[in-house]
Amino acid sequence: MSEKADECLFCVIERERDDEKNRVLHRADHNYIVVNAYPYTTGHVMVVCNRHVESFSELTDDERLEMMDLIAQCEKAILDAYRPGGINVGANLGQSAGAGILGHLHVHLVPRWHGDTNFMTAIGETRVVSEDLLDTYKRLKAYFG
Repeated sequence: MSEKADECLFCVIERERDDEKNRVLHRADHNYIVVNAYPYTTGHVMVVCNRHVESFSELTDDERLEMMDLIAQCEKAILDAYRPGGINVGANLGQSAGAGILGHLHVHLVPRWHGDTNFMTAIGETRVVSEDLLDTYKRLKAYFG
């Protein structure tokens, strides 16, 4: 990815076209879908705005509508591919809200299963993911053409 530590990771991914390396599942006109490099659970993806904007209020109508359409597509793909008991959908706006990449709007979709939070995540601050990220990419890529 980027050699510059201060460059936005999502802007680099948007600019690069090596989608398998970056695990980009789909590119639309205003947003793209990417497998999270540090997933909370297997199948964790993000919908990312192409433009470097910080909040939903900065999106154009077209960007916002497309983002919601892509979120719905991700929901269907995750439910079909992984059969989770539920999905957390959310965005962390700002550092105090827990944003890992500041200033670039993205929405997380995190598959959840009953009992998937245990001592490893709650106390040990360790995530256990049962699938390699490239396998997740290949599994979900089929849903996005």
